Amino acid sequence: MKGLFDLGRVWRAAGYSAAGFRAALKNEAAFRQELALFIILAPLGLWLGRDGVERSLLVGSLMLVLLVELLNSAIEAVVNRVGREPHELSGQAKDIASAAVFVSLILVVVVWALVLTDHYF
Repeated sequence: MKGLFDLGRVWRAAGYSAAGFRAALKNEAAFRQELALFIILAPLGLWLGRDGVERSLLVGSLMLVLLVELLNSAIEAVVNRVGREPHELSGQAKDIASAAVFVSLILVVVVWALVLTDHYF
């Protein structure tokens, strides 16, 4: 089956993903800040986690922030493409996507607090 083993499609998809990362790095200050946070905290999470589950929770929660921020940026780009004039639904879409980023950041705090307090208390 060509569709199942189409390496050309996989290669093109990887290229689209790389272009998306470049666009986020170039155009999204929040993504750059969250990536810097990831670069600092991920090694710390790998070191502080006592086993694979804890390491996965600590690092995975950080990765989730990046994922949600990429989706937030994509939603904002689409809304801006449709029109720059103020519209209630455009603002609502952007606000909801921003709220998703906020929830992912809260998740990082909760996961790190629960895992690390288990170590010391």
